[in-house]
Amino acid sequence: MRKSLSWMRGLAALLPLLLLTLPPSTPEASGPNEVVVYSARIEKLIKPMFDAFTARTGITVRYHTASEAELYERLKAEGPHTPADVLMTVDAGNLWLAEQAGLLQGMESAVIDKNIPAHLRAKHNEWVGLSVRARAIAYSVERVKPETLSTYEALGDPRWKGRLCLRTSKKVYNQSLVATMIKALGEQRTEEVLRGWMANGPRIFASDTKLLEAIAAGQCDVGLVNTYYLAQLKAKDPAFPVAMFWPNQHDRGVHVNISGAGVTKHAKHRDNAIRLIEFLSTPEAQNLYADVNYEYPANPAVKPSSLIAEWGTFKADPVDVAAAGELQAAAVKMMDRVGWK
Repeated sequence: MRKSLSWMRGLAALLPLLLLTLPPSTPEASGPNEVVVYSARIEKLIKPMFDAFTARTGITVRYHTASEAELYERLKAEGPHTPADVLMTVDAGNLWLAEQAGLLQGMESAVIDKNIPAHLRAKHNEWVGLSVRARAIAYSVERVKPETLSTYEALGDPRWKGRLCLRTSKKVYNQSLVATMIKALGEQRTEEVLRGWMANGPRIFASDTKLLEAIAAGQCDVGLVNTYYLAQLKAKDPAFPVAMFWPNQHDRGVHVNISGAGVTKHAKHRDNAIRLIEFLSTPEAQNLYADVNYEYPANPAVKPSSLIAEWGTFKADPVDVAAAGELQAAAVKMMDRVGWK
């Protein structure tokens, strides 16, 4: 029995090395006029941009889509044998973790420096924000007057007891929100805010869409969501009875996060990878982001889709979005401490 266990332990120790010797799976190793992307964004969101890039440059884009966790582990296992040139994913926290794990490399690009504000990218462009998502307060137009809303912190007011909805704390979007609150307010004040929310007995949902549908159905009156989820519902039903409120307009502003991309550490087509990310920062590609998924362009020179433009402009929190990764562990511990499931 002991020999068997010893053999199994030995095999387990060899598995990472065996993975590195395996040939790359789809997409197959590419030629010199190609670029390979590992993407946590679904095909319908990225293919139009990749097609436009190929039409403009003649460079073919091969891509593999999977979850953030799968792509992260795959890059680690493949190491220098990875076919991936670009990692594309959502949330600054995920991009920061990939950077810290040594899966990405920096780059110099005057195009990116011009198109994307500094607080939406890593210090040496290890990752670059390509679209912005605001996480703001959604409210029932039938039961809530917007003048009764003000800040994220005020959702802990007793007036919202039994009326507040939140998405699960397991979702990285909420973890990043809390992490940036810690950066702006400090740990003590942020924990006070979260305890106020929990004191109001919030209903917890697995998705922003279900949360918005709960507000429309009268199960709660207010909640925190990414704006594009409401835009998707409004696109199907303009009369959907939920609206967006921009909190904290008299102090730090609305929490924003990003989707973005970076050049992998072992990119075989580094120049092509940089050209792709540069293209994705231009108005041509930024408009595709805005129109397909109702996200805000990361390039401030590009206007959002007309649907979300109708909601008006807002002051965004200028905090460096890298804080979403740097303080993610502290945020998760705090959310667990206050009982946010």
